[in-house]
Amino acid sequence: MEDLAIFLSKSLMGWLVIQVCLTLVFIWYLRSSKKNLLPDDQLPKTAVILCLRGADPFLPRCLRSLLNQNYPQYDLKLIVDSHEDPAWKIASETITEQEATNVQISPLRIVRNTCSLKCSSLIQAVRELDDSYKVVALVDADTIVHVNWLRELVSPLGDAKVGATTGNRWYVPTGRYWGSLVRYIGNVSTVVQMFIFQIPWGGTLAVKTEVLRQTELLDKWGQALGEDFMMHDILKKHGFQVKFVPSLLIVNREETDLFNLIDYLKRLILFSRLYHPRWLALVSEAVSSILFPTLLIILVLESLLEAKWEVAALLLVCYGVYTVGLLLVMLVLELEIQRVVRSNDQANAKLSAATIIRMLIGIPLTQWVYGLAMLSTLWTSTVTWRGVSYRVQGPWNVRLVEYRPYQWLDQPINSKVSL
Repeated sequence: MEDLAIFLSKSLMGWLVIQVCLTLVFIWYLRSSKKNLLPDDQLPKTAVILCLRGADPFLPRCLRSLLNQNYPQYDLKLIVDSHEDPAWKIASETITEQEATNVQISPLRIVRNTCSLKCSSLIQAVRELDDSYKVVALVDADTIVHVNWLRELVSPLGDAKVGATTGNRWYVPTGRYWGSLVRYIGNVSTVVQMFIFQIPWGGTLAVKTEVLRQTELLDKWGQALGEDFMMHDILKKHGFQVKFVPSLLIVNREETDLFNLIDYLKRLILFSRLYHPRWLALVSEAVSSILFPTLLIILVLESLLEAKWEVAALLLVCYGVYTVGLLLVMLVLELEIQRVVRSNDQANAKLSAATIIRMLIGIPLTQWVYGLAMLSTLWTSTVTWRGVSYRVQGPWNVRLVEYRPYQWLDQPINSKVSL
């Protein structure tokens, strides 16, 4: 037992050092990146595509932010699942309220049975664009953007080597549900990983239309469950880079409980297994972040039962250092993200002592919830997403099993809970 205890202790400390180093690299990038925004006459005409199924908690604010961009030539293309969808009424009212003329709202006309509804909507929207649109920007309904969002997203595409640009979401740790806190803690490492591996996020993503055609990305979307994770490998094969834009870290204030969070995590892990270019690296990370700490706790209990006090003390100290170390990493990164979002006039939550204590408790809870979600995906062949079921037998073998239009009765009782 002593040898296993020493091995786990060294492994955890080594993994903590790796996480600290990766976080410092991310912070260095945030601090060293400069905004090189293009003037109006160099900004290409852009289509912003938003696919809707269900009324997301902050959909009106999302739409208002998209309709008031500091960008010379852009049109907002809304693809709503159906006329009876709750999002249709909200979108129509917001457009009228804003007196917007650069927006088009359309229902999803062809429900493909070989990909997700979102991919079907994206394909419809892109194929309806004329040749005057040089850039396509994707955005999600949980994204409330700042006024220069589109300008900052499109400007780096002036580099011929950059095929796509992206940002990422940043949850707040002050929600009322433990699920919200667990999602926040998990997302801290996810944001750093996506930066390291150049994985785009579909909630804030721009790609040149010529790149869409050259890479035949639409054909891939027509067979896929998700639109973003796959793009790294496809663009890389054609010599293009994915550029992360630090100023496009978007604050998300939606809530979720643990039950709904597990469903979300199962989809996220399944997407990663199907399309992530470094899936084995994620598995290794899961072993280090989930399995090792759990085994260490089990060894602590066994040591106490066998009265091996020195071994138990060693393991407890190691686990305490590891957990507090992760908390410090989160706090440092949170303060850095707050600096970024404040520069874009995004208000972020202030950390109280109670919130920090909850974060400390939430670290082992996050490990167990993520571990449970990862185990459950080992035998997952069917996934349900906003009331629609898909059978998944491979990354390009997706079948829509059951479809029905989204209804008002499908909306959560709590208006701040994620769909």
